[in-house]
Amino acid sequence: MNSSPKISVIVPVYNTALYLPKCLDSILNQTFGDFELLVVNDGSKDNSQQIIDQYVEKDKRIVSIIKENGGLSDARNVGIDQAKGEYIAFIDSDDYIDSKMFEKMMDLAQKHQSEIVFCDLVKVDENGKEFRDLRQSPQLPEKIILNDDLTIFGEMSCFACNKLFKRSLFEKHRFQKGIHFEDIELIPKLVIDSIIISKINQPFYKYFERQDSITKTHTRKGLDMFIAIENITNYFKQSQYNNNLNELKRFQIIQGYYSYLAYVAYVKDKFLKAEMVDELSQFLKSNGLSNSEIRNYKRFENNYLSSLPFKKKIFYAISLFNLKLIIKL
Repeated sequence: MNSSPKISVIVPVYNTALYLPKCLDSILNQTFGDFELLVVNDGSKDNSQQIIDQYVEKDKRIVSIIKENGGLSDARNVGIDQAKGEYIAFIDSDDYIDSKMFEKMMDLAQKHQSEIVFCDLVKVDENGKEFRDLRQSPQLPEKIILNDDLTIFGEMSCFACNKLFKRSLFEKHRFQKGIHFEDIELIPKLVIDSIIISKINQPFYKYFERQDSITKTHTRKGLDMFIAIENITNYFKQSQYNNNLNELKRFQIIQGYYSYLAYVAYVKDKFLKAEMVDELSQFLKSNGLSNSEIRNYKRFENNYLSSLPFKKKIFYAISLFNLKLIIKL
């Protein structure tokens, strides 16, 4: 195998034996073959390693890495440390990808000399049925020059898994360990450090949503959202874009209000939920985010609140009204 592959694909694994073969097959069956596949077993207690070993025997592009359990960020960081590719991709071990994903994204990376390339995602259920598109800034051009247009920063979904990253972006960055929302804490920094970003409006990434993950109790870890946003805010203000506060505010609104409240909605402990809502009010106040700015936030050039399904629209509207009473905007 080429000692310097074009892509290093990092797959962290933790007790996902049931889904792992489909994930690995979708990577190995790519029409673009110049990659190494770093499978990082993060202390799995099921038979994931047996499956990994079987795949290692079949394909020399696979590198098996075994480590003690340290969480998703730690597993990804171990993969980054060993990666040799010009670009890095992160695939979650219970997801899978379209066979042309790497080919199409590498075409764009080379065509535009992009530091980051991203595609759309689609949610799939246990039967592989696609049930919700996760579009990624469809109104923006294929080639985004950040100095000319920073719109992507204020409306992006901070997934690590639907992107190719130039490995050089990680020379001074890693995923923060021990924090929830680790993607939100890192991906915007990589965007800020980029010159050109490319996008393709096709749902190459198949994001598996388990039924039990939808109804599971959310915890105090949701407060980590504000740690992530504070870190990004500080990084943004030290960057060349520090005068573009409108996009910073848009980022704070989509992540700190809409994404955060979507998490809080599943917190079952009413006292914890009240505490987390109070933290939200403090966040909005300290960052000078007004009720009207939240209500008028636009994503993909459309009013975000108006674009939501009816139940979500009512939920956010009521939340806005209650927060207005709390912080007296």
